[in-house]
Formats: sequence, C-alpha cells, structure tokens
Amino acid sequence: MRPRAAPGRPAAVLFDLDGTLLDTAPDMVNALNALCREEGASAVPYDRARAFVSNGAAGLLRLAFPDFDATRDRALHQRYLELYSRRLAVDTRLFHPLGTLLESLESDGIPWGVVTNKPRHLTEPLLEALGLHVRSACTVSGDTLPERKPHPRPVQFALEKLGIDDQPARAIYVGDARRDIESGRAAGTRTVAVRYGYVEPGQDPETWGADHLVDTTVELIALLEERR
Repeated sequence: MRPRAAPGRPAAVLFDLDGTLLDTAPDMVNALNALCREEGASAVPYDRARAFVSNGAAGLLRLAFPDFDATRDRALHQRYLELYSRRLAVDTRLFHPLGTLLESLESDGIPWGVVTNKPRHLTEPLLEALGLHVRSACTVSGDTLPERKPHPRPVQFALEKLGIDDQPARAIYVGDARRDIESGRAAGTRTVAVRYGYVEPGQDPETWGADHLVDTTVELIALLEERR
C-alpha cells in the first residue's frame, strides 16, 4: 500500500459505478450480443467482453465490430444504447457484499456517492431500479459536466456537492480503471484500485498509482473499516 495522506475516518467515499460498485457486465454484454444477432455478427464470449465493460458502449462495440468508429457509426451506437436501456437492471447487482458496506457507511454518518462516465440517462434509471438513487449523496454522470474522467473535475464536483472540496484528502475514491485513479489523485482524494472489477487484459493496477490496491470486495470492506 502507498498512502499519500494520513489515515483516519473518511469524510466521504466515492465509487466508480460499472465494475466497482455494480456488476453491470451481465446486462451490458447481453445487450451487445443482442445487437450482434441483429447485425449477423458473432456473439462475444462473456468472459472476454466482461473485461471491456469499463470502457462503456464504445469499448464493447469495438470488441464486437473491430471497424467500429463512434463518429461514423452513430446508428449502431444508438441501437446498442436502446437495447441496453430496455434491460438495465435485469441481472445487474451490487458486488457482494458491498450492500453491507453501504449500510455501514450510512449508519456511521459517512456519505457515499457515485462518479461515473456512464451517461445520466442510463446512470439514474439504473440506480433507481436498484433503490440506490435516494441513498447516494451525490451522483456525477459522464455528461453532468463538460469534463469526464480522467479529468479531475467530476470528482471535484462531487466533493463540492458534499461540502468537502476544501479537504479532498478526507475523501476516498474507489475505481477499477486507470482513469478513476488519475481523476481521484488529481482531485486530491485518497484512491483505491480494485482488481475484482473490469480490468482489461494487459492492464496492471499496480502501475496506476493508487494509494491502495485490493483484490476482492471483502478486502475493500476491510480497508475502509480500518479508515473509520
């Protein structure tokens, strides 16, 4: 572990969404393969596609359609989003046992929130379907601001909403991608990288510069319990 700030009770805990707080891969990959069937393309094996879910719709589409270009192939992109939006929360769940962690944070009076690159029209209905929208103290989506992660502004904006932007090191940001750690570090928070999420082949979370690195949700819970 590589702490950059003194340990202690966090003022808030912020989470990336896909691959960190929620296991969204089943529904996102199902939508991708539904599109593949429509287009006469080969389905992408789940285990292969899962690793690319943190890259969102465009990342999954490039996996299934190697020539995909987000600027040129807007209709294909839009069709994927339509298919996914119809089945946002069929098999999506909180990573077990993060429900216990959220309850513990809430009982201790520590606000938690979400900072994601997922667009608002998908983020908010998904959180609502899982009953998390009224529990998240702050939700920043990929189109809430002009900037997206790895820019620090989304995390800074969340800290402002929580009233702790003047003490960013008292917050912890948890994510499963390099962009999450870069955003959190640049915003001044402590950071935790999680291996249990959607880490692409060839990516090494050890190189992301996170303050802490955990392999499992149980380790994440133990780490955050230490901070309180």
